[in-house]
Amino acid sequence: MENPIIKPYPKILSETEEMQKRIEALAELAKQRGLKEQPAQVCKVVQLPLWPEPVRAVPNGFLRSALFGAIARGKRRYIDGEKLAALDGIEIRYTGQRLDQGDLDVWESILHTVRLQELGSQCRVTSYALLKLMGKTDTGKNRATLQNRITRLVANAVTVKQGRYTYIGSLIRFAAKDEETQVWVIELDEKMSPLFAADQFTQIEWAVRHELDGKPLAQWLHGFYASHAKPFPIKVETLLKLSGSENSNPRSAQQTLRKALDATFDSGKAPEASRLIPFPRMPDTVPTHAGYRSHACRIPFPRMPDTVPTHTLSTG
Repeated sequence: MENPIIKPYPKILSETEEMQKRIEALAELAKQRGLKEQPAQVCKVVQLPLWPEPVRAVPNGFLRSALFGAIARGKRRYIDGEKLAALDGIEIRYTGQRLDQGDLDVWESILHTVRLQELGSQCRVTSYALLKLMGKTDTGKNRATLQNRITRLVANAVTVKQGRYTYIGSLIRFAAKDEETQVWVIELDEKMSPLFAADQFTQIEWAVRHELDGKPLAQWLHGFYASHAKPFPIKVETLLKLSGSENSNPRSAQQTLRKALDATFDSGKAPEASRLIPFPRMPDTVPTHAGYRSHACRIPFPRMPDTVPTHTLSTG
């Protein structure tokens, strides 16, 4: 005779196993739902704006300051955390050898190449390609100059406050070169991307800038004017200070400025879209003044006005 106490156990075990399976199934279902509801991880690519081929992009703060100064050739002064001359609303402190307009040409060309890929990634470019972008031949002398300029752009520290953002770092984060192939590997810091926000940079007409090659003050003036949508009066002394001029002779500095203004105006021979609205021309001749012994100085330049209006580039 079957024992009535033992008989129900198989049924109880069966129900327990079934309940356990249901619990496991519910747990798996909850897991799958959790995976589906979890938002997808989006990888945000930081990239410079894709400006057109005929222009070069530069942050406004760099064009409206003495960071890339209009300085003469020769030994460069070393700056240690010095606050540079800049328009109101821009604050720049710099450590390193002084930078000039030739250094800006190199930095613009690197930016122009890097804009086609992710900012912060390694950019590979040959010395030949960079020199060609700058309109220079691929010679040993130009390669050496290129390397010296890249070295300066790496070996510096700049703090720039432009708008709501402050960037602290070097203008080039890293650079290396294969001496046999002349291939450069260059990295820029992705943290500088706010300097290229829609209203924080200017597209410089490269044809005009290249025409002014060898005239650093005229190049600086061209960039300065291009970065302004509306003209406003500015003192000659202030303009010279902003450009980073190291000419301590006021009269000589004003004469140099006058020539630079004329050169900037004459660059209107460049393509129509890059014509510069001219500054008022100085008269070609003026009455001679006493005290000039040199035959070449008998017709001196007239006194510069106290203020010079800034002018913008027309759009064609």
